Amino acid sequence: MAIFFLVLLIIFIWMIVDYKLGRFFHIRRMKKRSYPTRKSDIALFITGQKLYDDLFYEIKNAKKHIHILFYIVKDDNISNTFLELLMDKAKQDVEVRLLLDRIGSVNLTKLMIQKLKDSGVQFSFCHVPKLPFIVYSINERNHRKIAVIDGKTGYVGGFNIGKEYLGQDPKLGDWRDYHLRIVGEGVQDLQTQFLQDWKKATKENALDNDAYFPQQLPGKHEHSIVPTHGVFLQDVFIDLIRGAKSEIIIGTPYFIPSRKLFNEILQAAKRGVNVHVIVPMRADHPFVKEAAIPYFKPLLQAGCNVYRYYYGFFHAKVIVVDGEICDIGTANFDKRSLFLNHEINCIITDRPFIDEVRESLLRDIDFSEKVTMDFLQNRSILQRLKEVFSKLISKLL
Repeated sequence: MAIFFLVLLIIFIWMIVDYKLGRFFHIRRMKKRSYPTRKSDIALFITGQKLYDDLFYEIKNAKKHIHILFYIVKDDNISNTFLELLMDKAKQDVEVRLLLDRIGSVNLTKLMIQKLKDSGVQFSFCHVPKLPFIVYSINERNHRKIAVIDGKTGYVGGFNIGKEYLGQDPKLGDWRDYHLRIVGEGVQDLQTQFLQDWKKATKENALDNDAYFPQQLPGKHEHSIVPTHGVFLQDVFIDLIRGAKSEIIIGTPYFIPSRKLFNEILQAAKRGVNVHVIVPMRADHPFVKEAAIPYFKPLLQAGCNVYRYYYGFFHAKVIVVDGEICDIGTANFDKRSLFLNHEINCIITDRPFIDEVRESLLRDIDFSEKVTMDFLQNRSILQRLKEVFSKLISKLL
């Protein structure tokens, strides 16, 4: 028995050292990437059906090249429809590159991968776990969702590909998410980021191919694309919160901020900013709901409002500040997005578009239950124990 526990202790220590060293060397080699302010026409999708209808239409009508990166593509009917579309276009001599996260899309079968390649789709997994820091690399995921069609139409946001995003998972119900369609100058930045991720995964450098960057006319919405790599995201969020004068609305499926970021929210409330946080009532992963609850009491004590969305599952990643600046993308308001995942967000400063996003969030609040002190004080002992455990592992949730 003593040997057994010694082995467990050695494994535990090795995992901690692996993670710490992996994180250390990752930070050392990461450089901050930034894209300039652009002008594009931007459309908002909050249901999977409308997004898929639009995206699939663009794929069907692609003439030259299709570049797509998702964190998750499932093994189900809608995923197969999506993959069949890509295979059909590849057979029509359209260049198709499909990049998927190795862990997020683990359910994609070897048979389907071979079918994709046989049809002419250029396929690769990214962020494949590897030595010497296997524990860290398993957790360092590419969480981005990027689609670029003919270099002219781009998509970025919270949706992946699977039946649950159409509301077809009975445990989660209707799926609420925020996703953007971008046409205009900003597409070149989505294209650049995709090709950088593609190069890292495949060693193929297509960044200098002008065919992937057709000339784009400016649109009406001012914005900038912001990629992060397990670093820099905390600074982005803190800058947004520090700039708030009257109102912050945060929508996120996983509210597990760092201490520094959480303190900025409390400081904003202290200086009179109205803070609203929307989270889901249901959970799609173990312990993430429990990990958020310990933050609720300090928020309520500071005068903030917390809402639990009950009309299905709330997966949106969105921040609106003062009705003047809006952040929508792939990054959750949690430690995994802050310190592990590679993410991509879009910061928008166009007031009419932000008004649309804000109105959508207010409708989401209408379908939410407001968290009260009574709710927090009446939690069971089992619930509180789950929360303690969730806090211990919150960096990896």
